[in-house]
Amino acid sequence: MTPLFVKIKPGAFKDEISFDSENNLIIKIREKPIDGAANDYLVKFLSKEFKISKSNIVLEKGQTSPFKKLLINLSESELETLLNKYRK
Repeated sequence: MTPLFVKIKPGAFKDEISFDSENNLIIKIREKPIDGAANDYLVKFLSKEFKISKSNIVLEKGQTSPFKKLLINLSESELETLLNKYRK
């Protein structure tokens, strides 16, 4: 499992994956952070984007924080290849 550190911005107008000027991964999601709904939505969103099962994504840290550590059941190179399409 490869760690993935992200900053989440819930309640956004649309779902979006991007990188900031310091190459930090930013994920905007439409779901609001109420009773863990945003965390569940995040896993569902990433499973669709990365085309992997939801069971291959584990939220390890940051249940109540915008800064999260996810574990993704992909190799580091596979994950990097997926993320490169979001870099500008």
